[in-house]
Amino acid sequence: MNTLTALVCSAAMFFASAGIADETALTIYSSAQPGAISPDLYRPVPGGGLQGYNIYRQIPGYAIIKQQRNIEIKQGVSNITFTGVAALLDPTTVIFESLTDPTGTSVLEQDYRFDLLSMDKMLERYIDKEIIWGGQRVKLLSVSAGGMLLERPNGEIEFQKGYDGVRFPSMAKGLILKPTLNWMIQSQTGGGQQTRISYETQGITWWADYNLVYKDGKDANHGFLDLGAWVSILNQSGGTYEDATLKLVAGDVNRAAGGGRSPFMYERSDMALMAKSAPGFEQKSFFEYHLYTLGRKTTIPDRSTKQIELFDAAKNVPVEKKMLYDGSKMYMNYGGIQNDKGFGITSNAKVEVFLSFENKEEYGLGVPLPKGRIRVSKLDDADGSFEFIGEDTIDHTPKNETVTIKLGNAFDVVGERRQTAFTRGKNWIIESFEIKIRNHKEQAVEVQIQEHLYRWSNAKVTKVSHNHEMLDARTMHIPVTIEEDGEIVVTYTVRYDWE
Repeated sequence: MNTLTALVCSAAMFFASAGIADETALTIYSSAQPGAISPDLYRPVPGGGLQGYNIYRQIPGYAIIKQQRNIEIKQGVSNITFTGVAALLDPTTVIFESLTDPTGTSVLEQDYRFDLLSMDKMLERYIDKEIIWGGQRVKLLSVSAGGMLLERPNGEIEFQKGYDGVRFPSMAKGLILKPTLNWMIQSQTGGGQQTRISYETQGITWWADYNLVYKDGKDANHGFLDLGAWVSILNQSGGTYEDATLKLVAGDVNRAAGGGRSPFMYERSDMALMAKSAPGFEQKSFFEYHLYTLGRKTTIPDRSTKQIELFDAAKNVPVEKKMLYDGSKMYMNYGGIQNDKGFGITSNAKVEVFLSFENKEEYGLGVPLPKGRIRVSKLDDADGSFEFIGEDTIDHTPKNETVTIKLGNAFDVVGERRQTAFTRGKNWIIESFEIKIRNHKEQAVEVQIQEHLYRWSNAKVTKVSHNHEMLDARTMHIPVTIEEDGEIVVTYTVRYDWE
C-alpha cells in the first residue's frame, strides 16, 4: 500500500468512526412576484387524470440544495441508491463529490427515477393483465372516466366505476416510493465515505413581507411608521429539508431560458413562525446581489409556507403622506403626433394616496430591502384594533434610498380636469387646461398635480398659474395646498411644434 492510498484509507476510517452527522444546506433565489401566487395553488384541480398528482402553475423560483451524507461504498464498481431528494430536481445539475476520496471515487452513470407509486400508476401498469376485484381474478382492459373496463373469466365485459376493492397480485416493476437517484460508482478504496451531493430544484421560492403600522403625525401630510419584515418561503419542491443551513439571495440573477417539467400540486399549506430570540439573518453584499444567511438551522417542510423574521422591527420611522392627482394618466403612453382636438380631454377624478419614507440607518433601517409585499395598518382608537388601509409591492431597494408605496385613492379629495382652449396650425398646436382640486377634509392637504404633455415630444409650457417643475421634457409637476373644505384652480397653456 503506497502512502497516498494509506492516507485515503485512514481518512475513510476516520469519517466512518467519527459518525459525522448528515448535513443539508439550501440557497433559495427570489424570483416570484410578491403576493402573486394565489391560494388556489394549494387546491386540487379537477380531472387530475392518471398521473397520481394534480398539475398546478409553475412556481417561479428555484434553490440549490447541498446534502452531506456518510455512505458505505464498495471498492471497485457498485450501484448506490440515494433517496430523500426533491421531486422537482433537475437531473442535469446533480454533482456528486466524495470528500473522503475526491480523486479515487467518481460516478460513471446516473439514473433519476421519479415515477412514484400510486393507484393510477399501478392501474396503468396492469392494463391487459389480471387484477383481483370482487374476490376473483379479472382482466383489466382500460382505465378512464374514473372507472375500469373489466373482462370476467366467462368473457363478459363490464364497466366498474371507481377503484374500491381492487387488489394487485404483486408490485408493478419500476415504481418507487420516493424520488431516487441511482448511481454507478467507481471507487479505488471503498468503505465509509463522507459525500456531498448538490443539485438545483424548482418549486421553491421566497419573498419579503413587510408589515407597517401607520401613526398620525403633526399634520395631515406627515406621520410615523413601525416596520417589521418577514421572509416568506414557499416550498412545493417535493422535498423536506430538515435542520438545514439556509441562505437567501436577493437580486435579479440572470438565467438561461429553458423549459421544465410541470410540477405537481400538493393539497395543504403550513405556517411556521420561528422564535424571535434565536439568531436571525445576517446580510452581506455578494457579487452584485445581497445574501441573507440565517444564523441557526431550520426545517423547511414540503408543501408549506414558512415565515422567518428578516430583521428587528424599526420603530417611529418618519413618513410623508403624499397625494397625487394625475388627470391625464390614461394618456401617458406616448405615440406619434396627436392632433385630434378631442384626444386627452377625458378626466380622471381620483386622487392617489402614497406613503414615502427613507431607508436610513438613523431611522432604524439603512439595510437592503429585498423585493416584497408591504401591508399597512392603522390603529383604531375606538376599540384598539389594527385596521388594514392598503398594500403595495416594492422592488429590491438599497440602503439610503426612498421607498414609496401606494395605498389607494383619497375619499374626501377629488380632482377635475378640462380643456379650455385648442388651436391648431399646419405644424403646431396650442392647448390650455384648467385643473380643479376640491378638499372636503377638515384640515389642509398638499396635492401634487401631474400633467403629461402627450401630443408631441417638442412641447413648451408658455403659461402656468402656479409654480411648477418639469420632471422631464413631457411631465410637469405642480404642487398645491388646498385648505379645509376648499378648492384650488390651476391653469396652464402648452405649445407643440413639429416640422
